[in-house]
Amino acid sequence: MLLVGVTAVWGWTFVVVQDAISTFGVLGFLALRFALASVALSPILLSGITRRALLVGGAIGLVLAMGYLFQTLGLLYTTPTNSGLITGLFVVFAPLADRIFFGVRASRQTIVAVALSLLGMALLAGGGPEGVNPGDLLTLLCAAALGLHIALLSRYAAGHDAGGLTFAQILAMALLFAVLWPFTGELALPPPEVWVALLITGLLASAGAFYVQTFVQQRLPAARTAIILTMEPTFAVFFGYWLAGDRLVAVQIFGAVLILSAVFVGEVTPVLRWRK
Repeated sequence: MLLVGVTAVWGWTFVVVQDAISTFGVLGFLALRFALASVALSPILLSGITRRALLVGGAIGLVLAMGYLFQTLGLLYTTPTNSGLITGLFVVFAPLADRIFFGVRASRQTIVAVALSLLGMALLAGGGPEGVNPGDLLTLLCAAALGLHIALLSRYAAGHDAGGLTFAQILAMALLFAVLWPFTGELALPPPEVWVALLITGLLASAGAFYVQTFVQQRLPAARTAIILTMEPTFAVFFGYWLAGDRLVAVQIFGAVLILSAVFVGEVTPVLRWRK
């Protein structure tokens, strides 16, 4: 349930971020977003951080930073709905990364759920009248980075304090984007409407959500976590329709149904079977 709440927040922020970066630079927005998150978490989590957690979390945070960079750049060229849907392809990349780097075998049930998710994402992202665009391709790179991030967290999070590891990741992202920001444009404070988006994404969608994700991934494997997080594109469709005026054709709606089916196969069925 905690992860479902996280996916709802993330689905909403696709619209919020696109509106913000249309008037403010991508790297400036990301630098300020994660700086706010770092400041918000430091009084709570700084005491729990160790040198080892700082190194491990910082390295994992750099992978996560690449995901956010590709995703935010992609929003310059695609819709919030497409961005949210393609980002959901991390459900394919997470178990793939787990297999390649750590030799973890996926169960048959997980393979079925991942296949449903993959087909659903393909229909959702490629079934629209405009087809695939450069923003969609950038977002696909984002999905690959997020999948690797999930696999790394599932591998290393259990050996560290959840708060310290979360703080290290967000601090690494803030520092990286702050270093890159001056090379991409003039340093300037954002307008008031962008500050609203920064507060939403920095405090709610970053600080709060990543703490929850790290806490939960100490208890769940990569593939199962990835399947739960497929709810994010479904929420992105909802908020894209409601707030941004995005519309889906019949093929894309069928893709959304497949994603929900993957969630059922991966999460609900095991619980029902265990109760029997």
